[in-house]
Amino acid sequence: MPRGPLLVVGGAEDKLRRRTILQRFVDLAGGPDARIAVIPTASSLGPEIVEVYDALFRSAGAGEVVAVRPESREDSHDPELVARLDSCTGVFMTGGNQLKLSSIVCGTPVGEAVRAAHQRGAVVAGTSAGASIQSSHMVAFGVGGTTPKQRMTQVAAGLGLIDSTVVDQHFDQRNRYGRLLMIVAQSPQLLGIGVDEDTAAVVEHVEVDGEDHEVLSVLGRGAVTIFDPARLTTNAYEARRSAPLLASGVVLHVLPEGSLFDLTTRSLVPPEVVVDPGEADELAAAGSDLRALARDIAAGDASPGALRRRRARSQVRPAPRDAHDLAPAAPAAAPMTGGDPA
Repeated sequence: MPRGPLLVVGGAEDKLRRRTILQRFVDLAGGPDARIAVIPTASSLGPEIVEVYDALFRSAGAGEVVAVRPESREDSHDPELVARLDSCTGVFMTGGNQLKLSSIVCGTPVGEAVRAAHQRGAVVAGTSAGASIQSSHMVAFGVGGTTPKQRMTQVAAGLGLIDSTVVDQHFDQRNRYGRLLMIVAQSPQLLGIGVDEDTAAVVEHVEVDGEDHEVLSVLGRGAVTIFDPARLTTNAYEARRSAPLLASGVVLHVLPEGSLFDLTTRSLVPPEVVVDPGEADELAAAGSDLRALARDIAAGDASPGALRRRRARSQVRPAPRDAHDLAPAAPAAAPMTGGDPA
């Protein structure tokens, strides 16, 4: 069975109006047949955070919602919690403290159960902290700012559901450009992915020319920003303390809703061109006229004036003749003369 989709949500997803992202998650989990496990470990809130998502997912049509809340690494070895994940069709990790989430879950049976759920085809989603932990490398904490500076953030290990990446969230709203650039400047083998609020990067496995590719699509009202440092020039290895970093040659992609990006080839997937049928007819007619003109020019035996007259005649269409026009004409009346008839 192919690996399931991932929803990497930048935080503050709409819970009151359209709920586009949450509805997509429930649909991918199976709708009325969905069995969703909520992992609220990152959150400082109590049972109410589970109650909120339980109500949201059930209102979106989910069949069942269960809580999986380890509060220590010892809890993450609990067979009962692992069993809840083994039978789920969807996993949702809430926001909060991502370093707490990774330190409790990563490298434990609960963490491996999340990875196994993804491998067997379940959808795995997370918002804010739950988004960051899905990458191979995770922003542990750090300050905002546009300019990348040495030591402005630190990195911890994530679940590795998306290989060779680092994910940051609340990206535009909290001005986290600099810290994501700092990470990719120090580790240019990583692809930096920044996700805005109420926006999701949906990662799915797609077969392209017989090979498996990870393709990212964008859902929501913001954008997904990608930094590709494959050809980076930097001074990160020698910059000291909090000095600004040189980061030249980073390829920037800003992807609004509907965009597609191939994470395997690190390239934009060109959008499909949709042509209005009326415009298609006009383009076909114009193309036909141009081809005829090209043939006339190539013949070389017609003067420019003759070509213009021929083109004008081809654009004049005679009006359709009705039934009256097609009837035979009546004979002309005899001329009237003076005097009595013979």
